[in-house]
Amino acid sequence: MGASTASVRDLPLAGGEYQRVLVYGVKTATRGVIVMFPGGSGEIDIERDGTIAHGDNFVVRTRESWARRGYGVVIVDATGHRSLRGERSSAAYAADTQEILTFARSLSGLPIWVMGTSQGSIAAMNAAAHARPRELAGVVLTESVSILGKSRETVFDAHPGDVHVPALVLANRNDACWVAPPSMADAIARAMPNSAATVKFVRGGVMKSSNSCSSMSPHGYWGIDEQVVDEIDAWMRGIAST
Repeated sequence: MGASTASVRDLPLAGGEYQRVLVYGVKTATRGVIVMFPGGSGEIDIERDGTIAHGDNFVVRTRESWARRGYGVVIVDATGHRSLRGERSSAAYAADTQEILTFARSLSGLPIWVMGTSQGSIAAMNAAAHARPRELAGVVLTESVSILGKSRETVFDAHPGDVHVPALVLANRNDACWVAPPSMADAIARAMPNSAATVKFVRGGVMKSSNSCSSMSPHGYWGIDEQVVDEIDAWMRGIAST
């Protein structure tokens, strides 16, 4: 994808597991590094050569868009290549995110952001809630799971009251995924009383799947990537300038 550099790293975790991440575009980044948490089970299957078996998720497929805007990205695979459903709000996963943020911070002196989509917003919320002081520039939560479903956890379980960095809650008014209704965006923002939380809405998307919670649907911003990236980037630029 373009001229940006990519590499794969396996980060050692407590208990002998490892965390695989794809580092994309950091060497050419000028504005920040975004740690990206995909939705679904979290299993995107990053191979050693940098190929990704399941690359449809919004935070995965937009990596070149972010690189063009001056950001590097660190895309997070599932811990130990197992499903993360039900684990993203846990203390154990919070410890894993701290290792990921430590690694991201070691890559450059640029601001670090965390971003999640759908189930991945639970991970991003947990990471922001447990980040060290002044470690993060902000957190971006997109199409966040806010209604209890089969994973048995939502962003409200991921300690939103402990988030002390600026937060963006982005929701698509055309999202028909029942566990991530756009009507809950304001409630998610209110759950972060110690954060300067902003709510933004977009409209649009194409339904290319029979599953309304799929990445290939308005829930996953299918067909409106650049519009959504522009909205998020505008908010990040505003935060960076204050």
